Amino acid sequence: MADPWNGEEEGLFHDSLRDKYLTFQVEREQYGIEIQYVTEIIGIQPITAVPQMPDYIRGIINLRGTVIPVMDVRVRFGLPPRAYSDRTCIIVVELKEVAVGLIVDSVAEVMSIPAEDIVPPPDIRNGESRFVAGVGKPSGAMLLLLDCHLLINEHLVTAEASN
Repeated sequence: MADPWNGEEEGLFHDSLRDKYLTFQVEREQYGIEIQYVTEIIGIQPITAVPQMPDYIRGIINLRGTVIPVMDVRVRFGLPPRAYSDRTCIIVVELKEVAVGLIVDSVAEVMSIPAEDIVPPPDIRNGESRFVAGVGKPSGAMLLLLDCHLLINEHLVTAEASN
């Protein structure tokens, strides 16, 4: 009997994720991250603070027995923190086999944005713009597409992977 999950199906699965972005809101701006990194979206839950972490790392959560760090994207962008609401979500992403939670104001939808509708970001590399991989132009709107690796920060992913 043939294996129903082989390399061919895996390739088709990755093709189905191509050009798809999870969109979310921080403050008044809409952002997107490649759906291939997203493992799940959960509601806000109790966070245990960890000493001597960057201010944008709010601490850790226990997600079904796995301890993952959580980052407040607002603070990462240099915005003031605000109280979490019933719309606040944690987007769990996985990079280099390490899960990290991204706290955002709200999640909107999964959107297809073909590569031809994405332009390079403006050459302004300060503040939140340094995390922007491109600007999507779905249906005439503008959506800032984030580079998940830069947002998470390589040294955090590397430190977690070595534990």
